[in-house]
Amino acid sequence: MKITVLGSGTWGTALARMLSKNGHDVTLWSALPAEIERLSETRTHPNLPGMILPEEIRLTAGLETAVRGSELLLFAVPSVFIRATAARASVFASPEQYVVCVAKGLEKDSFLVMTDVILEEFAPHVTLRHPPVALSGPTHAEEVAADLPTTIVAASEDPETARLVQLTFSNDVMRVYTNSDVRGVELCGALKNIIALAAGVCDGAGGGDNAKAAIITRGAAEIARLGRAMGCDERTFYGLAGIGDLIVTATSRHSRNNRAGRLIGTGLSAAEAVKEVGMVVEGLNALPAAVGLARRLNVEMPITFAVQELVDGKASPSEMMLRLMRREYKEE
Repeated sequence: MKITVLGSGTWGTALARMLSKNGHDVTLWSALPAEIERLSETRTHPNLPGMILPEEIRLTAGLETAVRGSELLLFAVPSVFIRATAARASVFASPEQYVVCVAKGLEKDSFLVMTDVILEEFAPHVTLRHPPVALSGPTHAEEVAADLPTTIVAASEDPETARLVQLTFSNDVMRVYTNSDVRGVELCGALKNIIALAAGVCDGAGGGDNAKAAIITRGAAEIARLGRAMGCDERTFYGLAGIGDLIVTATSRHSRNNRAGRLIGTGLSAAEAVKEVGMVVEGLNALPAAVGLARRLNVEMPITFAVQELVDGKASPSEMMLRLMRREYKEE
């Protein structure tokens, strides 16, 4: 299959390599010509040590060249750039193309999941014959780039489209499951990053393993509460896209969100933490929409709200933990 990966960050680059090794004809696009030039010269990514990009992968900063004629468009840019990238790509897209999104986020003002953002931008120019697929799960790019065993979920309203993506991405080290709950899968991908921030704050502030386990567990519960209010399938929140992705993001050394949270827990501001991490921290991007959705739907999300207060400078890490511990006592 002829595949274009839109976005040459760690995840897009790792997937481009994997898809090429699967025998697909892959083009990797970046909006930054300098980035493409560096990748072309070195065939390596600075944040994926030891990984070599196959020579078969074409690299380009030309969006029209990348999109036209491709059979599958894989959106791998950060969530805050999905709308702009989709708007630009839609002009060159065709109805027959498959669209897959691996960005994990909620749009700040609209509260839309990423596949809905893509559809909204495509609508004036092209009507896709296949509904978009959300590809999400416990998948750190560093491990995928090293061919370590990984599982992921392909979610689509159309089972045949989900199945095609499953077969396209699967191999001996990547096992893909299908799911029809697109919004649930995407909601998990966005909200687990916020809980991972909180788990990192706990680590940075010296809260201990007991507290971190509580944050992960109760965080999963509040994500599921919001999902139920949005009509999602509750089973999704306790599968790979839900608890699976939450565990790896809240505990792994590869997690940007966990690392940013640890830095905030030591006293850095959110902006200082992002600068130190040096890459996109999606939990901070998803936070305003998560809080907005919870308020709109009247859903109790104490950990999410505590992270927002911390990021806004309205509470210190110790105060955040104390407020959570002093909440009204109740049944689990």
